[in-house]
Amino acid sequence: MSVDPAAAQGLLAGAPEPTRSASGGPADALAAEGVRSRLGSWCGWVMVGAAVLIPLIGWLSPLGFAPLVALMGLLCLPAFRIKAKDRPIVITLGVAIAWAAASLLWGAFKSTGAGHSVLMEVSLALPLYWSAICGARRADPRLNALALRILSVGLAAHAALLLIDVYLGAELFRTLHQAFYEPILPILAKLKLAQTTYVLAALGAVVLLGALRNWRSLALLGLVVLCVMIAADAFFAAAPLLAVPFSGAVFLIVRRWPRGGPRWLAIGVAATSFAMPWVVLGVRDSGQYDWIERILPDSWSARMSYWSHALDHILARPWLGWGLDASRHMGPGIVLHPHNEALQIWLELGLPGAAAVAVLWFLAFRRLEREAPSAPAAAAAAAGVAFVLFAWANFGIWQQWWLAFGALLVVLAAMVESRASIARA
Repeated sequence: MSVDPAAAQGLLAGAPEPTRSASGGPADALAAEGVRSRLGSWCGWVMVGAAVLIPLIGWLSPLGFAPLVALMGLLCLPAFRIKAKDRPIVITLGVAIAWAAASLLWGAFKSTGAGHSVLMEVSLALPLYWSAICGARRADPRLNALALRILSVGLAAHAALLLIDVYLGAELFRTLHQAFYEPILPILAKLKLAQTTYVLAALGAVVLLGALRNWRSLALLGLVVLCVMIAADAFFAAAPLLAVPFSGAVFLIVRRWPRGGPRWLAIGVAATSFAMPWVVLGVRDSGQYDWIERILPDSWSARMSYWSHALDHILARPWLGWGLDASRHMGPGIVLHPHNEALQIWLELGLPGAAAVAVLWFLAFRRLEREAPSAPAAAAAAAGVAFVLFAWANFGIWQQWWLAFGALLVVLAAMVESRASIARA
């Protein structure tokens, strides 16, 4: 059987096989293929440009991920597609956003305008984030591979700078922050660098674990892991110390069991997300909650206090919740948000919101099932678990940079999968 070289090149780039026009002329088919090839190149160069910026943003200001991913999506709008396999996730997202909008009708803080800006931000951002994911899928695999090589080196440089700042007590970051932005206290500089350890841990998982082919990739991975662990310990960021070994274990499990691993992971994450209030309630009813809260470091003690207050509010209005972004107005018991994504969704959107998020986690991890062992799928699972752990212990679900960072991990997973297609071709 002969293979048309033009068609083969299009398939390697992630494009569908060229189709003939209604007239059946080969010239029209070649023209259409040329358009697809140009789009693949354009999206590929967008990925290369992003790869240059990601380590810098991750080190200097993770808040910059929101405009970066939005810009990537804007530039990749011609690649926007919703495939059949995407529809369950898209429908779930649509239902969740519609319910969040409806919650403003009965939200306890609707008179203050709580949640309106959040709803607008999320509604505008999600299509752009999806477009960025589509751009990564559509990009020329060779340019995706180039972008990932650049990003791997950039992440190693990020890790090295982080290690230097551990030795300097965050003075390097503080000096740059004062020179180009505004003065910052030493303790705040350390807190900001602690935040970058979360970013580096998840980025390293999806990019470097998915590229374990030789001693160079192993060396880059080892450098990033070492620096994340040292910096997290130095800057009092406990979650990465847990996430790094846990992500490594998930990578090995999914690599060893490519079908069962993602399936059980999907069930576990979805069930834990949905049952989070009962987890907190069970510990509190055991009589050990106050004792655990007293013996933990201050930051974790504060989190446990937020979780307990969030649980009380959830039990008061479990069905409909208190309305989108209501947790921001529940101080002093809760400062900004409960520092647990699952509890925040229950608190604000009630049972329907919690069910939608649980379904979303289930669908996301089930998509990583493969017939044969796959390093890209295992790496995506590892990064996804790190993201979930951080969401359950640190960040508010409506923080735009955090949502953008989650979308960026999906973009990178698509790029790693695309690069793997070159090796399989």
